Amino acid sequence: MRFLRHSRRRSPVAWLAVLIAITGCAAPPALTDRDNRLQVVTTTGLLRDLVSRVGGDRVNVTSLVPDGADPHSYEPSLRDVRDVVYADVAFSNYVMLEEHNVIKTLDANLDVDAANVSLAESAVKYAAEIIPLVEDVSLDTIWLGLRARGNGARYGANRASDVVLSMTAARGPGAVFGYLTGSFGDTDVYFDSSDGFDAGDGYREDTATLPADAHTHMSWVFTEPGTYELTLSARLRVDQQSRPIPLGESTFTVAVGVPPAESGVDGATVLDRGHADLTVDLEREEVYALYDPEGGGEATQEVVPADRAVIEVPNKALAEVPTASQFGFLGHAGDQIYQLAQAVLGKHVHGEIDPHLWQDVHNAMSYVEVIRDTLIERDPGSAKEYRRNTTAYLEELEELDTYVRDRTAQIPESRRYLVTTHDAFAYLAQAYDMTVAGFVTPNPATEPSLADRRKLTDTIRNLRVPAVFLEPNLAARSSTLTEVAAEQGIRVCPIYGDTFDDTVNTYVAMMRFNADSLRDCLR
Repeated sequence: MRFLRHSRRRSPVAWLAVLIAITGCAAPPALTDRDNRLQVVTTTGLLRDLVSRVGGDRVNVTSLVPDGADPHSYEPSLRDVRDVVYADVAFSNYVMLEEHNVIKTLDANLDVDAANVSLAESAVKYAAEIIPLVEDVSLDTIWLGLRARGNGARYGANRASDVVLSMTAARGPGAVFGYLTGSFGDTDVYFDSSDGFDAGDGYREDTATLPADAHTHMSWVFTEPGTYELTLSARLRVDQQSRPIPLGESTFTVAVGVPPAESGVDGATVLDRGHADLTVDLEREEVYALYDPEGGGEATQEVVPADRAVIEVPNKALAEVPTASQFGFLGHAGDQIYQLAQAVLGKHVHGEIDPHLWQDVHNAMSYVEVIRDTLIERDPGSAKEYRRNTTAYLEELEELDTYVRDRTAQIPESRRYLVTTHDAFAYLAQAYDMTVAGFVTPNPATEPSLADRRKLTDTIRNLRVPAVFLEPNLAARSSTLTEVAAEQGIRVCPIYGDTFDDTVNTYVAMMRFNADSLRDCLR
């Protein structure tokens, strides 16, 4: 999910319009007119591989997110827009797996006659199993994020619509920042009181955007102790042509390094642990806090009106501005700050469903059947070939499922524990009798606390975990896990979640690699 801080950055849609205006040319004809193949675009390389196995020589398929990139954070390019414009069929995983701008690029540029399929949702009719997303809070301060609650259907909103949340005022003894740290350490700053506030259209500074019915994680920094009042204003932009629809405005109180009782809020509910989201409610047209001190998701969070909520930032949240240049907006390196750290690494915007369905091979088989049906509908003349390819591939996937099951069965039950960097393996655990013991979510902006390291160490030691697992594309940002593993004398092994690389470049290869890695490292 990309949070837009500056309006100067053109969207892929805008750049396509500029390109056509400069060249004076209309878009060229669809590639189906050139080589008689169905043109297919997918969001990820994994989906590209599934489509290529079903489509065979009858399709030309490309993915928007390149191999090795993070689908949660990838920003589409002009070339990606061109691929979408010329496509006959588009496949996304959706359920908030992809960066929101990837989905918007698909929906805004795909031809009206093209098929646009969300595989995770469509695969349910072929018995794909859905797992609710359960988040485990490992931080010892409150986990504070943002949420857009409700789908906005009564306004005509869809998956490409934007819920816009702007900070319009911040009163307190110091500056306040809200920012997100990406998987590779880059930062997106979307709230910054140090330079004033933009009174514009909500797409400039001090603004975050979310899809409807989603939430995200972020870091909050306060430069001085004391009581703050933060005013947030919300609106809905159904599409790029529509005027924003106001959704309410509220002011929240934050007690930074001081007792919450000093905030002056009568009958306050103190948000001091677990999970809280500053929430835009699309149905009630209201901005409030959703709070669960035990760290659950939306289903277990209670509504706390903004005028009764006091967010506590305790003295144990004291930290120093990191030396890395991308954190210079917070002040000079070594300056003291109060920070509520981002609980999940990376641009992690999601709904209430775990989107990584393919880690259960049977779910991938359901995807394949949806792909077959879609290609046949678009290209009935090649139906026989699509069915033949699908039958052969489903047989291969049945063998793959047996392979993964046999490999994990060779791991002693007492060792079937997964400790990873990314919460992407619940389906693998459920399908193949494993247990997710924990996923490490280090905040690259600060040194991990002693409590963070102690929790990880205790998990590894108490469960006698013989190995932990890193996704190759995230390994560079996982120093906490590798250091603790070295201290405990256990192995650090690779596992693939949602992207390919030069070593693993097909779905079958990925699942076989993971099964072998799990067996070899845990047995």
